Amino acid sequence: MKTTLRRLLPAALTAVMLAAAASGCTSSGTGNPDELTVGFVVDPSWAQIPVAADTGLFGKHNVHVNVVNFSSGVEALQAVAAGQVDITTAADVPTAAALTRTPSLRIVADGSRWEGSRIVARRSAGVNTITDLAGKSIGTPLGTSAAYYISNALAQNNIKANLVQVSPSAMVTAATQRNVDAVSIFQPYQAQTIAALGTDAVELSGGSYNQHSLFLAGPSAISGKGEAIRAFFAALDDAGAALSQQDSAAVAAVAKATTLDPELLRTVLTEFDFTIQLNPDLATELTALGDWAKSQKSIEPTAQLPDYAQFLDGQFLASAQQH
Repeated sequence: MKTTLRRLLPAALTAVMLAAAASGCTSSGTGNPDELTVGFVVDPSWAQIPVAADTGLFGKHNVHVNVVNFSSGVEALQAVAAGQVDITTAADVPTAAALTRTPSLRIVADGSRWEGSRIVARRSAGVNTITDLAGKSIGTPLGTSAAYYISNALAQNNIKANLVQVSPSAMVTAATQRNVDAVSIFQPYQAQTIAALGTDAVELSGGSYNQHSLFLAGPSAISGKGEAIRAFFAALDDAGAALSQQDSAAVAAVAKATTLDPELLRTVLTEFDFTIQLNPDLATELTALGDWAKSQKSIEPTAQLPDYAQFLDGQFLASAQQH
């Protein structure tokens, strides 16, 4: 795993780092208590990050932030576990599995809740309703929130289908080249797939799962960068307020980060609650996701799940909201 990360991160740091306007920094800064390196899964779920970076909010709150992009929470969690980033974003599903392997990590915030998950199917594959998915091939990145969403939807409707591993970046191609009959994927790839399929796209809802979009921190950041983390979340609070008002500069920042059309993005952003919080009920939901991960062998099936409540650390949010 470390070898993979060493290959991934230098390229990411060179090609896709977004420095906060006031920082002027390009190094990871993991030893600087006033500087954070943040892993960002490129997804509107954490839209506050590009908004804060592009509109000067990190500078306003006197925190230096370097943002490194990742295509999935699985990759981002590997980075924070290896100490390559101080804080990372990741959805609840990969987080539930990662915490069983790296119990030193802490969930420091629930950045948003997304209720816009859809199964995107091809009408040309004979799919018009969710029951038509029986026996079909469905592309999804296995082990992610998107895979849980489709698994939950199929189970609740007593449907058996074939889940096929497709990486997020290959999702549009898999759908348009008819390699799969349907896909289950998070944003921005969901919107991109719908746009690419055009009139052949069928959007289906199902199941009861809504994604929690989390922030996790490593032990060194928690012990040595508390003030920077508080300032980071204070900036994200301001960014969330701008997003809730559909501020033009905020929408433009997210559009640039996700490559989504600004007008399409305005609709997508309404699917999210960007209030930063950390409710105790999250531990119960993580337990349910951990049970599913065991069934998928993302967690060893014989493993005993931890008490997820021990991983919730809200100390930085109360101060940030008063910052």
